[in-house]
Amino acid sequence: MGTSQRFGTTAVEQAEAAIVEQYPRLVRLAYVTLPGTSGRHARVLLAHKVVQRALPHTGGGGTGADGPGGPGAPLEDVRVRVLRASLARAGRTRAALARLSWPPAPPFVWGLRLWPPAGGIDETARLLAGASAPVRAAFVLHRLDGLPEESVVRLLRAAGAGDAADAVRKAVAVPVEDVGDADTADPDGGPRAGEALPGALRNPEFDASVVSARPTDLLRRRRRVRAVWAATAALAVVGGLLAAHTASRAPDARPLAGPVAAGALDPARLVRVPAEAWADTARVDFTAWPARGARAADRALLARALGTWAARPREVPVTAAPGTPTDPPARPPQLLYAGDSDGRAVVLLFDADRVVRYAEAAEGPRARELAFARTDESGVTTAAALSLGRTGTAARYLLAPWIAKAGTRDLTRAGDPAKPLDVAADGVTAPTAVPRAEGACDNWPALELTSSARIVEKHAFVLADLGALTPVHLTYTPLPTGPGAVSARQPREATGTAARAAWAPVACRLRELPGAGVRAVNIWDFADSELPDGGGRAVWSCTRASGRAGPGDVLVQLRPPAGPPQDVARARATAACGRFGQHLLAGTRWRSPAGRWYQLAAGSREVTSITATGAVRAESKGRSLAAPAGVRGAAVTLTGRLASGAGITALDGAAGGRD
Repeated sequence: MGTSQRFGTTAVEQAEAAIVEQYPRLVRLAYVTLPGTSGRHARVLLAHKVVQRALPHTGGGGTGADGPGGPGAPLEDVRVRVLRASLARAGRTRAALARLSWPPAPPFVWGLRLWPPAGGIDETARLLAGASAPVRAAFVLHRLDGLPEESVVRLLRAAGAGDAADAVRKAVAVPVEDVGDADTADPDGGPRAGEALPGALRNPEFDASVVSARPTDLLRRRRRVRAVWAATAALAVVGGLLAAHTASRAPDARPLAGPVAAGALDPARLVRVPAEAWADTARVDFTAWPARGARAADRALLARALGTWAARPREVPVTAAPGTPTDPPARPPQLLYAGDSDGRAVVLLFDADRVVRYAEAAEGPRARELAFARTDESGVTTAAALSLGRTGTAARYLLAPWIAKAGTRDLTRAGDPAKPLDVAADGVTAPTAVPRAEGACDNWPALELTSSARIVEKHAFVLADLGALTPVHLTYTPLPTGPGAVSARQPREATGTAARAAWAPVACRLRELPGAGVRAVNIWDFADSELPDGGGRAVWSCTRASGRAGPGDVLVQLRPPAGPPQDVARARATAACGRFGQHLLAGTRWRSPAGRWYQLAAGSREVTSITATGAVRAESKGRSLAAPAGVRGAAVTLTGRLASGAGITALDGAAGGRD
């Protein structure tokens, strides 16, 4: 079923008709399946190219899942070709995708930048950001296009997907009730497989062939065209001389940072939001922030900030989380703040899905710095504060206009109350302590903020500074079962008594996180179990640091009634303990108060049985297991069974799996 197979003339005409008739759906399939690492503009163009290249050549037979001439063969042939091309590109780097786009093929776009409109196909792409390419493809084919599961499995296999059946199972299990916040959904709750899709996913805006367009830098294009004509004339004059002499060494030049739209660097055209806009909008995020600060009208400072962003001189240090674009703005950004802070002039700008911080010496353009942070899918909590910068062991923050009260809390001391934090009229806090990056960890300062009752009543939440431009939202998900308890629908704010008790022994582990790119950290107490030999009742927890790119890092721990938690398992770049990893099984060796060693294991709510094989052979009906353990270091394999009948393997340093 290779792509080099040839089709008859009639089959090619049928394939062309299928492409034309189903073009929006095919582009949607390609767009969602393709990786998002190359940016929305490149992803849109590549999706159209993949679909247009799916037209087969004449001669030979088909490649459809039904075979040549089978039922629905033309459309299935096209789907297989679109899937094969999209899956082949998934997981490749930006440079590899650029190589795959050579030689150039239609459609060509010059002078425009394209992206899906707000509320369109990007919602599906963001919903599935943490899933693999086959799962994304299966989601579109089954959940959006309405194909039966067996047909989706057949198409994925024909396209070369490794485990098509598993991809379909995971796509069916994707909860879509709350599209807005994939990183804060309840890991042990949420909508079940097979529930109806929300109306938003079936809106006409989800036509992937509908795009928004804006021009690139018009002035730069005009200059380039003139430069090309001038260079052509110059080459005609000196061509003879160049043929007779050795070409001189080209001067060192830095590539342009990227296209800048006309007027985007004009301080007078910066977007300035009215002061009370946040109280009269359904979108409470950075788009509702007004322009604040004593130097918001300082045209020279704003011009330097915009110019430095566009040129990015070599001597200006730039910090950005992985996957955060640092190219200049394509349109005038929104001004959030401009003012002096601890001897530095600071400018904060918001551009679509990112925030940029420019800093220089207060008296002029010296010691300049640029910092970038992704802000996509931000909301009331994750758009509540920005760091203006650190001085030693303290920092100041600019708070969102909807913050009514601010305080600080030591996460390592669960019983201590929050201390009030002074906030100036322009939203800038007084200096507050920040966690130490190294050395002894005897405290972990955090912000405790309270939202205005004008947008939500009695809502307090906790943010932690990990050294990045945007603080990290801390949450807590309690045990799903218990006397009189019900399953939590989503993580809760880390302000209650149980949440503070769970965070106290884990807070200092936050220094192990990269900081940049982390959006939220949640502690999920997924199980509890009775320890042998009178050890008491222990809680099993999974701490997940969710990145804005989708995958996150997790740490599973066993918290005994007394003493420090015991690390059980770690995994990086995984979906475990998040929206796409709602089922969890973990195990560890543990020494009882009597000095005996046991193999312990526990699973999340849907686990109904656990089996240990290898050095320990035991089986338990239920969500926990405790069996005498033999020689330390001998291999033990843990597996479990879910209520659905599916299998699950223990998390052991890589993402947990299901058979």
